Amino acid sequence: MEMKIHNGDYVLDGAGGAVRVEDSAALLQRVLYKLTARRGAFPFLPELGSELYRLGELPARERAGAAEQYVRQALHDEPEVTVEGVALSEQGGGLYGLTVSLGSAGQAFELTLTVQ
Repeated sequence: MEMKIHNGDYVLDGAGGAVRVEDSAALLQRVLYKLTARRGAFPFLPELGSELYRLGELPARERAGAAEQYVRQALHDEPEVTVEGVALSEQGGGLYGLTVSLGSAGQAFELTLTVQ
């Protein structure tokens, strides 16, 4: 069981505590956090996060392959999660749409996020 995070802050329950999530909601929250955190930004956890922020530095033809590599690298320590697919689309202005298809315990999940 983990504390629920929304827009980077813990969600409070109104009674002085924090809202908790579990099972697939906790898994998806962890995955989303790992994909959106910049790899290397936490000195004591240098392998936490992804390098998706680096996509704009790469030639266009290399971005889709790199996006998949960055997703797999960010989720390497989630043994119950399998990355089924990664789709990347350019949204303009240095933004990219990323759709990640995941599997866990016989369930399929799809996350869609925007990376810069």
